[in-house]
Order: sequence, then C-alpha cells, then structure tokens
Amino acid sequence: MLPDSINALVAALGKLPGVGPRSAERMALHLVQTDSAAVKELAEIILHAREKIRFCDVCGALTEQSPCPICTDTRRDAALVCLVERAVDILSIEKSGAYRGKFHVLGGKISPLDSVEPEDLRIAELEKRLTREPIREIVIALGTDVEGDATSHYLAKRLARKGLKISRIAYGLPAGSGLEFADELTLSRALEGRREMN
Repeated sequence: MLPDSINALVAALGKLPGVGPRSAERMALHLVQTDSAAVKELAEIILHAREKIRFCDVCGALTEQSPCPICTDTRRDAALVCLVERAVDILSIEKSGAYRGKFHVLGGKISPLDSVEPEDLRIAELEKRLTREPIREIVIALGTDVEGDATSHYLAKRLARKGLKISRIAYGLPAGSGLEFADELTLSRALEGRREMN
C-alpha cells in the first residue's frame, strides 16, 4: 500500500502520453527516492520549458522565438508547405530528412462528434499565408482515419485556386514489413500511391 502522496504522483505521471500504470509507478518511486536537488532541478527544467515554448505565429510549430527557425530558414523551399495536424508532427517529418519546405499546423482535424468545426482550426491563417507567401504547393499530411480523410477533402476544396497544387502524402507499407501483415486499407493506399520505377 503506497502513501497518498505517491499515489497522487503516480496518477499525475500516468496522464502523460505513453506512460502506463506500471511505468508511472516506477517513475514515481524513483523520484521520491532520488536526491531532492535532482528532483527540484527536474521540476525547474519542466517549468522553464513550459514557460519558454510557444507556438510560432506563422506556422504554429513549437518554438522559443517567433517566427520559428524553420520559417526563417532561407534555404527552405518557400513555395512548398506541408500541412500537419499537430506541432509534434513536424518533428516526425523533419526526422525523415526527405522534406525541405515550410510547414503549417492545423491544430486538429474536423470532427463534428468532438465539436471541432473548420473555424476551430488554423485554416484562415493558412489562407492569409497564401496571399502573402509564394506558395505553389500544399502537401496535406494528415492521418488516414475518417476525420483525417474528411479534413483533407474539405481542405482540398476550400484551398483550391489557380496556380496552387494540392497533394496528399502517400500511405503504404512500413519498411521491412511483408504483405501478410498489412491490412486492406494500408494495401489499398499503397496501391493508390504507387509511383513509376525508373
């Protein structure tokens, strides 16, 4: 039986993404047995990060300064904007090393069941960018769930204009995986997103 203060810490840590009950308990027990100075330092680092990090006024990325380093990087292709759901999605795309354009964070997906309508997203901000930046292509990089598909189709219609190409990232099989492990939707998307081999 753990003391109430440890149970409260376990409950708080369990709210973090990817942290299950056992991991939360292990972390809580580690923290209460660690030197007080180290725990204080960790708490200060968390508070400092929370106070310093904000959203970029232009693209919506996580940053300490606005505009963010991606928006101000002149080596990036200003004509290409990748549209993502959340700021953390930028990190995944950046890790791939395959994209050198700019970004725009929507801040969610259209979901009437969750009371998320188009006006709740950062679509108007993107439309403003289209008037003042030399954007020629928008790459929609949203998930393939029902809300992601609906949002992608809505955006393709709303943003359609002369001289602007709207594309969506291809979805397919994970690297190193066989066909027997893929579901029907993944196989369907892989076939739709096929490209000619040279």
